[in-house]
Amino acid sequence: MGFLAVLVALVLEQVKPLPRESAMHEALRAYVAWCGRNFDAGRPHHAWVAWCAAVLVPAALVALVYELLHRQHALAGLAFDIVVLYVALGFRQFSHYFTDIRNALERGDENEARRLLAEWRHLDTRELPRTEVLRHVVEHALLAAHRHVFGVFFWFVALSAVGLGPLGAVVYRLAEFCSRYWGFRQRAMDAPVNEALLKLSRLLFSLIDHVPVRLTAFGFAVVGDFEAAVAGWRRDATLWQHPNEGIILAAAAGAVGVQLGGAAPPGVTPDRRKTFTAGGEPDLAAAVGSTPGVQPQLGHLASVVGLVWRSVVLWLVLVALLTAANVIG
Repeated sequence: MGFLAVLVALVLEQVKPLPRESAMHEALRAYVAWCGRNFDAGRPHHAWVAWCAAVLVPAALVALVYELLHRQHALAGLAFDIVVLYVALGFRQFSHYFTDIRNALERGDENEARRLLAEWRHLDTRELPRTEVLRHVVEHALLAAHRHVFGVFFWFVALSAVGLGPLGAVVYRLAEFCSRYWGFRQRAMDAPVNEALLKLSRLLFSLIDHVPVRLTAFGFAVVGDFEAAVAGWRRDATLWQHPNEGIILAAAAGAVGVQLGGAAPPGVTPDRRKTFTAGGEPDLAAAVGSTPGVQPQLGHLASVVGLVWRSVVLWLVLVALLTAANVIG
């Protein structure tokens, strides 16, 4: 049932994707903001209360609804799985910007590409050279693919296998959103955020994402250049400040043969350790702290899309085989 739910949800998401700013996304944003306002009074233990209210309470309600529907009929439970996955899992939730930026670069409109990247990632991109624009698009697309597809996929399959339905997908999606939302409020909106809440949300999501990250990197290695991906994983993952992100990006860089990481103008990517003077040349930017490979080019965007889709097919086939083996056994 888990394999069928994922497959149907992916197909539906391709046929009828959710809009960029869907009502569900707005409701989630409002709910997480409400939890922060009402349960976080600034003390360390309040961070746990706010996080549990934002993540575990909705997840528990989803699990309860699934259990009630599944007891009525297995098909009702399957339908609920598909609905939840349709909302939580899918390429189109991040690919709007990716496609628009690629189209702008193909037209030669670099200013539009920078504007879209700034809107997507809430970064100052005015002085980014073309190579850095492509580098950022590749990196953010890979991370988004993991968080919107592979991470949700793993936790859904893992917990649905023990009868918990879409619980894993909901916990992963809410934990990721909370970590991102509270960080965004502090960085881009200059809004007061309890540091304990921000650190806790990032720590818990990092723990939840520990295994999925490594499976995603392994999948990229299998469907790409395996030796280069594994070598990059072992050698270059520490180029990024956050270890989980570094593992995905280092493995993907090796799998595709593209140069990622490295320097960027100050203020562009707060999570990078390496910076260079704003307005520096692209070759200087790539000289410090980058993975081996070719500097990002427009063709690498298509390569990244192919890498992600091949990895999706790989994991779908593996889950289908495990499901078939379980049914036969």
